[in-house]
Amino acid sequence: MIELKSQREIEIIRRSGKVTAAVLTEVMQRAQPGVTTGELDAFAERTIRERGGVPTFKGYRGFPASICASVNDEIVHGIPGRYVLREGDLLSIDIGTTLEGFVSDSAATVAIGEVSGEARRLLAVTQECLMIGIAATRNGAHVGDIGAAVQEHAESNGFGVVRELVGHGVGREMHEEPQVPNYGRRGAGAKLRPGLVIAIEPMITQGAPGVEIQKDGWTVVTADGKLAAHFEHTVVVTEKGPKILTLRELGEHPSVENFRPEAETGALSR
Repeated sequence: MIELKSQREIEIIRRSGKVTAAVLTEVMQRAQPGVTTGELDAFAERTIRERGGVPTFKGYRGFPASICASVNDEIVHGIPGRYVLREGDLLSIDIGTTLEGFVSDSAATVAIGEVSGEARRLLAVTQECLMIGIAATRNGAHVGDIGAAVQEHAESNGFGVVRELVGHGVGREMHEEPQVPNYGRRGAGAKLRPGLVIAIEPMITQGAPGVEIQKDGWTVVTADGKLAAHFEHTVVVTEKGPKILTLRELGEHPSVENFRPEAETGALSR
């Protein structure tokens, strides 16, 4: 069942989103060669709690950490620990905050030091996929419009789109209806209406889109061992267009054909 959120509930999710965005920004800045993913997790948990929130991920279905830290061929759900970040790594950081009973969810992939040109192109295209998907999140459109937009941009640039993992509704629970795939057909799926809050999260691969799950039962990797990237925002549908509830301050709006980044002041603002 799809639950539309009231203005009061959206305001709480927005406040939760401000915590998620701020902490994710700080974790991204601390992700440097020589730092362990466990250190980033400890910092994130402490900072979320200091800002009045609770780390949504910790204990969720048994997940042992406050962030997902996925390196290189790890797509999502990487468990932070002793891994020491190295020059040339890609690190995908996924964070959720529960505040006053409501969840916000956001992710970004960062380059650790200098990375290859192809890795940087993967990051850019995945970020573009996110913004293009958000731009398709209009009142009266359909979930399939989001997936189709993401899929077309990724595949036209020679990258793969993961099928087994999707975006989702967000609210009192981290995963609510509807599911929001990163592939699909325009006009298909649930209709988007004002008050719908969803997490849009392209997971894009350098090679083929197939995945495998590691022995820890959580970490999802590319089946061919090639790189992956993951970007995510929590977004609410409004009558005037999509509004990002987890917008960060890192100049995260790439130039995308047919996308007008109104993020600072317009319909896509916080």
